[in-house]
Amino acid sequence: MRASNTHGSGPTSIEVRSIDYVPDDERHGGLLSQFTLWLAANLQITAIVTGALAVIFGGDVCWSLIGLLSGQLIGGGIMALHAAQGPQLGLPQMISCRVQFGVYGAIIPMVAVCLMYIGFSASGCVLAGQAISQLLGVHEGVAISLFSVCIVVVTLFGYRFIHLIGRLSSVVGVAAFCYMFYRLSAGHDISTLLAERHFSLSKFLLAMSLSASWQIAYGPYVADYSRYLPRDTSAPRVFAAVGLGSVIGSQISMTFGVLAAALAGEQFEHHEVAYIVGLGATGAAASLLYFSIGFGKVTVTSLNAYGSFMSMATIVSGFRRSIRISVWHRFFYVLAMIGVSGLLALTGRQSFLKEFEAFILCLLAVFTPWSAINLIDYYCFTRSRYDVPALSDPNGRYGRWNATSLTIYLMGILVQIPFLSTSFYTGPLVAPLGGADVSWVVGLLAPGALYYAFGQASRGRAPAQLVIPA
Repeated sequence: MRASNTHGSGPTSIEVRSIDYVPDDERHGGLLSQFTLWLAANLQITAIVTGALAVIFGGDVCWSLIGLLSGQLIGGGIMALHAAQGPQLGLPQMISCRVQFGVYGAIIPMVAVCLMYIGFSASGCVLAGQAISQLLGVHEGVAISLFSVCIVVVTLFGYRFIHLIGRLSSVVGVAAFCYMFYRLSAGHDISTLLAERHFSLSKFLLAMSLSASWQIAYGPYVADYSRYLPRDTSAPRVFAAVGLGSVIGSQISMTFGVLAAALAGEQFEHHEVAYIVGLGATGAAASLLYFSIGFGKVTVTSLNAYGSFMSMATIVSGFRRSIRISVWHRFFYVLAMIGVSGLLALTGRQSFLKEFEAFILCLLAVFTPWSAINLIDYYCFTRSRYDVPALSDPNGRYGRWNATSLTIYLMGILVQIPFLSTSFYTGPLVAPLGGADVSWVVGLLAPGALYYAFGQASRGRAPAQLVIPA
């Protein structure tokens, strides 16, 4: 392996850029790669399990599918708005939130982001470990360890290599899902499942929350994978390419999960991978499906690991007053994050499904306020008029802490608590709403409105145009 130069590199070279600005002469790539990356990131086993939760926790097939699609469209639109920032700013997502929260204040949402990456990576290791264990005939613990090593290698190469894996994984994923849907429809009466309808508002909103949180959780790192696009790339086209790839991929996966869980009943929990493959194939075909499941998890888990490296580097750089990160530092950040995720996967794999449902719903409560603040600030106040050098200067334009933004962010989290409904906590306003969890709606609207009303000082801090490093 060799380190890339400052003017670009091939997909098999180690990336040098990290949280620093990407100059125009290093920009590359196109919209098709954005579509395939996010299609591949969602054509995977964790999305199947997420869709299955809508049925496992009481929903019927028809209304669960409608609820999931509704949440995809809302959450996918939000995450695609973040993606459109990448080419304009040439920066990863989380360092740009120093504009809203201050150089030190941005650490608060970034710590939550790191926890998100660890949680999703651990869940990915569990499910990929099940597939690799069946494929190679090894213990799940060994399979999880092998998968973790693979993720470290892919993440170390960085941006170009991850996009290359995404293109390959999208082809494998489409072929695998076409085959699984064919076998599922050939061996079972799907029309009977769709005909059994018993609408429940709370279950419908649960399905919406599951898919919306799935999409919104990409927000803190989606711009990391569009920041190398040429600056003149159309923002609406970036929005469409990323949003469609993510929504189409996740809805396909979650639809399969709903149908599989409805057919499996209690057999699904703790044996997700084996049951899904068992519905579709046996023998050599099953081996290929196990491979596609493991390979599909490589893409999204690499996104998590790469994003965690970006976030941890951003946290540390706030105190170092520098945004240049060496290749060796990249390696240690990635190794630390994957090590923690692997340990969580090894110790918690037997009770994964129940905890995962609670995890992603709580995750939504943390990230909807951040997303609302970031989007209102960018699209209503500052657009792409950022001072990039000031992002690493606590005494500069954006200061150390932005008390207004941090207060609104914390209020955005707190205001959701009465509306939360999880396996370990139910808010007092859930029962009057018929058991429906609408916390994510409150978490978007309330902080968004507050920031629009009280955060307009951000407009005055913005320079006349984008200021880039010399």
